[in-house]
Amino acid sequence: MKSWFKTLAATCAVIPFAQCAVLPGGNVAAAAEPAKTAVAAAPAATVDADPALWVVKDEDTTIYLFGTVHVLKPGLSWFDEAVKDAFDTSDEMMLELVMPEDQGEVAKVMMPLAVDPNGTTLPSRLSADELKAYQAAMTGVGLPANAFDSFEPWFAGVTLSVLPLTKLGYDPEQGAEKQLTRFAKDANKPIAGFETLGEQLGFFDALPEKDQLSFLNSVVRDMDKLGPVLDKMVVLWGKGDPDGLAVAMNESMAETPELAKILLYDRNARWADRIKTRMEQPGTVFVAVGAGHLAGDKSVQDYLKDRGLTATRVDY
Repeated sequence: MKSWFKTLAATCAVIPFAQCAVLPGGNVAAAAEPAKTAVAAAPAATVDADPALWVVKDEDTTIYLFGTVHVLKPGLSWFDEAVKDAFDTSDEMMLELVMPEDQGEVAKVMMPLAVDPNGTTLPSRLSADELKAYQAAMTGVGLPANAFDSFEPWFAGVTLSVLPLTKLGYDPEQGAEKQLTRFAKDANKPIAGFETLGEQLGFFDALPEKDQLSFLNSVVRDMDKLGPVLDKMVVLWGKGDPDGLAVAMNESMAETPELAKILLYDRNARWADRIKTRMEQPGTVFVAVGAGHLAGDKSVQDYLKDRGLTATRVDY
């Protein structure tokens, strides 16, 4: 069986829309009203983190490339030193997407894609054993067992992959994009996105049903492993170890090449095109995308090299 679980763990670090499956307080957008999930208390001590940073430059343009993790625990000190200097000197910021602040807008985009248009129920797609395990997973995270009966499998899988993380202390509000967005707004720094929320949701919605079901069943089976895997990825991210991150993240996605192509490689190539075009204008830009996009083969840096641009690691 394909390792959808490993792909899922990588998804937490490369797809920011996963944040929108869970709203503040643990509520699922327009889908259910589960009880609030307890979030672990912030650690007493701050842990220093030095994530990797790259820069692409010519005579009048500087573009920084910063790899992020979309959900983090409190207590990590990463917005300092070279990362903060790069951000502070930038005229604008580019993210994978600019998340709507209004959760009603998020639901407006998400729900038409998440709900099955043909009326096929989720339980009807699962075997008796799969259904039993799925419903146990739902109630285990505080959701009614039938909350997603009218939804497509990908939505249930993404939601079940995010909700358990809050019990482990992970918080979308602590994620790098959320914090960078707040910093940019405080500094009146323009923010733009490479993609829209609808586009990112569409990556999963376009998956064949058999792949969506494989994804969901893997999430249900391996929910207890998600935290340790993400913990490892965050440690590698904080150490500024893109090679180690590539082994933990991107190479596992090689087991699901069709999803790796959709979630990583095709997007990396498109973003490299956008960055090359932006290099034609003067100024300084801080680009922050999921760390998986800046690690391993077919990274954004690789595609930039193919386009005649060199991304140099910032030593700090």
